[in-house]
Amino acid sequence: METSAPAGPAIVLSVRDVRRSFAGIHALDGVDLAVGSGELLGIIGPNGAGKSTLFNVITGLLPPSSGRVYLENDDITGLPPHRITRLGIGRKFQVPNIFEHLSVRQNLVVAARGRQRIPALLARGDADLSDVEEILGRLGLEAKAGMLADELSHGERQWLEIGALLANAPRVLLLDEPTAGMTMDETRRTEALLRELSEGHTVVVIEHNIRFIREVAKRVVVMHRGKVLTSGPIAQIEADQTVRDVYLGRATA
Repeated sequence: METSAPAGPAIVLSVRDVRRSFAGIHALDGVDLAVGSGELLGIIGPNGAGKSTLFNVITGLLPPSSGRVYLENDDITGLPPHRITRLGIGRKFQVPNIFEHLSVRQNLVVAARGRQRIPALLARGDADLSDVEEILGRLGLEAKAGMLADELSHGERQWLEIGALLANAPRVLLLDEPTAGMTMDETRRTEALLRELSEGHTVVVIEHNIRFIREVAKRVVVMHRGKVLTSGPIAQIEADQTVRDVYLGRATA
């Protein structure tokens, strides 16, 4: 089955025959995936399909049982998460991971300045923070830059975490259910944000919200039982009877 990125853009992220087992259960069973530069790829599938496990293997939280992961020409298989982050893969988890008792701007400052201790980070001057101000604008959070992060709405927290990833200038953004728990208005604003991000970044997004995937993804990969079931444009995916059976619980393969 063809799972590679469309011809044209250079491949930025590739997963080759990746397997991951837990006590004899195959969470990932020979996954092949290639993501092109500037692509906005959606990954869908029922619970237990292996979507988040795939992200965990790519980002080094789990080593694969076999197979390789490449970021452009770099073999990143099994590297620790902090090294993979520095190489250019940013990952957003389902639950926002932010510093709730720092301001919105301070969260982005900390993300932009790396591993120094937080007091030292915040004590430095602001001359090198033009990127932070640009990110605030992209997120639509300029007016809330001085607000504590724990005062933000759920959707705004999700955007702030995406902003923290952007502050590290990643080559690839991995977003795990970025619209979970959002209002319809927040979801629509997230659609617009991802479309804008895809103009300068490679984005891979896991989502259960098919309407959201329909709006943002250029290509969709369907996972089922640890394997890539099929991939293609969303219209093709939605017309696939096997995919329908998977979501209705009728598929056995």
